[in-house]
Formats: sequence, structure tokens, C-alpha cells
Amino acid sequence: MYCVITRDPIDPAGLLRRVRRDVDGAVLIFVGVVRDHHEGRSVEALSYEAFEEMAAERIRAICGEVGDRFEVGELAVAHRVGDLAIGDVSVAIAVAAPHRDAAYKASREIIERIKTEVPIWKRERYSDGEEVWRDGTVPDGPQTG
Repeated sequence: MYCVITRDPIDPAGLLRRVRRDVDGAVLIFVGVVRDHHEGRSVEALSYEAFEEMAAERIRAICGEVGDRFEVGELAVAHRVGDLAIGDVSVAIAVAAPHRDAAYKASREIIERIKTEVPIWKRERYSDGEEVWRDGTVPDGPQTG
């Protein structure tokens, strides 16, 4: 299992290479990218902040639980932090499993749980200059803007 929080660009193909095994009939990748809009507003960029060590540890725990439940082979997850531009990869999840159903279910559960359980916060910067923490999450510490 490979789970990281990184400030570097994410290579989805590299994650696929990490999980692929000859015993698996399905190798699946989910790639989340920064889009140029949210709820009708033009988005210029995003910034992710995290308690990096805690976030990586929580992602590993999620992957362990999901991997056991769906009987998948290998899992790899990378989540980006820092400033991201439109089109940048923000998160990638690679799953290898004997069968596709397990791979799809595992991937879906991992991304949904990352969004609700992992201490990673997203701040959107709109084209009008306003910046907003999404989903009501604000990291600890002094806030500006």
C-alpha cells in the first residue's frame, strides 16, 4: 500500500505501475482534477492545506479497511497540497483487484472517505478575487481573507 500527501505533481500512471499485479483482472485509476468552476462561479485556482502526517496516516487506515472489505489487491493514493492551477491533478487513487466490481467499489469508498474523514482543507480562489474555504472546513490557526 502506498499513501502519500505531496506538494509535487501527481503521476497517475506511476500509481498504476505501483499496484498492477498479474493476479488481478482489474486495475482502476481515479484522478481528481481542479476544475474551472464551482456552483456557477468561475474558479481561478485552489489551495489545499493538511495536517500532512495525520492525513497520510488516516488515508492508510482507510485503504486498509477498504482493501480488506472489498478483497482488493494493491492500493495507492496520492493527494496534493499547496497551490494548484486549473487542470492540475489534486488526488489520484489506483486500485488493483481480481475483479472490476471490487475495484470500482473500493475506489469510490476511498475518495468519499478522504473527503469526509481526512484533515485536508480546500480553499477556492474565484476570478473576482474572493477566496472561500469549501464545504465549511477551515483549518486551525489564524484566518485571512
